[in-house]
Order: sequence, then C-alpha cells, then structure tokens
Amino acid sequence: MIKKQPMIILIGPSGVGKSSFLDCLLKDYPQSRDIITYTTRSMRQGESEGNPYHFVTSAQFERLKSQGFFVEYATVHNNNYGTPLDQIEQAWKQNQIVVMDIDIQGAKTLKSKFPQALSIFILPPNLDALRNRVLKREGNEPKDMNLRMRNAEIEMAQASKFDHQIINDHFEVAYSSLKKIIDQFLRNG
Repeated sequence: MIKKQPMIILIGPSGVGKSSFLDCLLKDYPQSRDIITYTTRSMRQGESEGNPYHFVTSAQFERLKSQGFFVEYATVHNNNYGTPLDQIEQAWKQNQIVVMDIDIQGAKTLKSKFPQALSIFILPPNLDALRNRVLKREGNEPKDMNLRMRNAEIEMAQASKFDHQIINDHFEVAYSSLKKIIDQFLRNG
C-alpha cells in the first residue's frame, strides 16, 4: 500500500485562473507534481500533447475508462475528462505532493476517495469578470460560452462545500492567500 502523500486540488469554473495558480505552485513547491488529465476536447492554440492535457479520441477515452485507468472522470462542457490513477501513485512513490486543477465533479469524487486532500475553490470576482477572462484567453467568444457561464453559476454555488475559497480578483493577492493555505496544510500534514 502506498503511503498517502498530500494532495492539493484546485477547483473553479473555466477561465477563473486555475492553470495560472497551478503553474506558480509547481515553481514554488519543487516537490509537487501536476497530474496530467486526459480529455476528448480539441487542442487550443499554444497547447500540445501532454501540455496541459493528454488529448485522446472518444473511443480511446472509453477504452481507458473501461480498463479502470481513471480514478475519476466526468463530462464537462460536452467533453470528457479523466484523472489517471497511475500518475498519482507514481508521484506518491516518489514522495511528491500531488497538485491538480480539476472540475467540480472530479473534485467531489477525489475528495471522497482521498479525504486527506486539500480542496481549494477559486472564484472570480463576478460573472462578468469571468466572461472577460474567457474571451481574453480564447481570443474570441467560444461557441459554448453561454453553457460555460451557466455551469460557472452552478459551480460557484457549491464553492462552500470545499475546504477553502479564494476570490481571484488580483492574482498576486489571491496567490499569496493560496500559498498560506498550502503552507499550513503541509505543516500540519
């Protein structure tokens, strides 16, 4: 049995800044390891295989799912996402801290399977700010923008179900709050 090392889960609606927080955490905590999610969504400009996802077809995803490859999986914005168990186990074998950004469905599943995990919900200051961030990141309005905003409202209503909530209004301030939470978690772990 693998000793359960720390797990940090960042949750929040699409476009809230989870990836930016994750990138900074990986630099500031060299003992941490990002778990690369598998997805059926199309690659965006600037992305590549393994960065930030493993991109697979729906058939490949279903095959992996049927083989028990994923510790959790969910459909988000009409695309499938799954977290591979082997990456988590490998990180723990190497005494690394598992860090991941994940959707709310996956976070609930992971929290039930790994109750020692620290869950932090990242909130936007408001929906207009979130919409603007998505537009800036995408370069234009994505076809599923209205779906994303509806899902964001539903997700944000559940933020209090997680261990901590941080409003990403000013990134540096929010990141400083995140680091304080993580430092305390690691000291007490």
